Amino acid sequence: MEKNMPLAARMRPESLEDFVGQDHIVGKNKLLYRAIKGDRLTSVIFYGPPGTGKTTLARIISKQTQYTFKQLNAVTAGVKEIRDTAAEASNYLLNPKGKIILFFDEIHRLNKGQQDVLLPYVENGSIILIGATTENPYFEVNKALLSRSTLFRFEPLSQEDIKDLIRRTLSDKERGLGAYPTLIEEEALDHIAILSDGDARVALNAIELAVLTTEKNSQGLIHIDLEVAQDCIQQKALKYDKDGDNHYDIVSAFIKSMRNFMEPDAVLHYLARMIEAGEKPEFIARRIIIAAAEEVGLANPTALTLAVAAAQAVEKVGWPESRIILAQAALMVACSPKSNSAYLAIDKALEDVRKSSIGQVPVHLRDSHYKGAKDLGHGQGYKYSHDYPLARADQQYLPDELKDARYYFPKDSGYEARILERMNFIKNNKSKDK
Repeated sequence: MEKNMPLAARMRPESLEDFVGQDHIVGKNKLLYRAIKGDRLTSVIFYGPPGTGKTTLARIISKQTQYTFKQLNAVTAGVKEIRDTAAEASNYLLNPKGKIILFFDEIHRLNKGQQDVLLPYVENGSIILIGATTENPYFEVNKALLSRSTLFRFEPLSQEDIKDLIRRTLSDKERGLGAYPTLIEEEALDHIAILSDGDARVALNAIELAVLTTEKNSQGLIHIDLEVAQDCIQQKALKYDKDGDNHYDIVSAFIKSMRNFMEPDAVLHYLARMIEAGEKPEFIARRIIIAAAEEVGLANPTALTLAVAAAQAVEKVGWPESRIILAQAALMVACSPKSNSAYLAIDKALEDVRKSSIGQVPVHLRDSHYKGAKDLGHGQGYKYSHDYPLARADQQYLPDELKDARYYFPKDSGYEARILERMNFIKNNKSKDK
């Protein structure tokens, strides 16, 4: 192996036993482990963040299998390369087993035409596809191709996995950095493990930089302390593609954290991740407005007012000050009493309105001002609300067909508890009158 290769490439495991992480899919006796060991692999899609072992596992498969193994990159390969590979798979003189394992890195970059060309060969089994992608395959991969493949989701490596990988690298004299006598402090190891964010490639790049740029001390050791580690991995790159599923995961977590009563720390965490990843403040503000209406509602009507004001403010202010405005609005939503009664009420009303028969407006509520309206009896018998106690006239407001319908059920929460109290007062007094 060439010593000038990047450390991450040199340290790629060559067997399943050396593979780090992903025990949920390649742990001993797991489905994928058995399929690779038994050389019984069918088409698969490896999906997950960078640096989690997708390409590495494909290379391990290439060493384990008896079938011809080909690798193409979706960025450079065209329809011709796919057809040539398929032709080779079908040529029993060149390929007596009649199958080829084709590894497609960055398969999400294949256009529809390329995927369509690949499909019949995957379907008839002449090509066993291994596709690797960092993008959600449900968004990027042809549904027909996806349905003929087993999807395996790769998770970020744990901090312990990363630390184990670094220790292994520092002791490996053949492929790693074992030729450099290195002492790494636990704090430094933890720092790299945390900031690599589950990405083995980031961690190995950091430790390689630390070892190669640090002079030996008086004992002849390369001493990597926390300060050295901080220099070599100053800031982790947030995995947040605004067009990918990680974006939707973070936004979903942000919304669900605001929904739960008194979960301010989680709200601030996900808000910070969106801000640090470069999300537009207007987008974040819209999510807060929706949450203020849908999740808080009438339990605290001022939450919506503040959210709208925040949206207007961030348009004028921009980063970095908008972080404060968004935090204030998001915290208002998070810490407010909760009620989704308005959300449920309007959806139930819409459901009735969309039915074929919703009834006519009661005659006494119809407009009596246009020409001929009074002759038709419109407005006749209408009771003016302000002429009655509490501005409440006892008359029918809903159409006959829906006169007993109820849509709004206030929650006993925050300001809305007062609304519920008033509704119960009206209800009880009506019962007494009867």
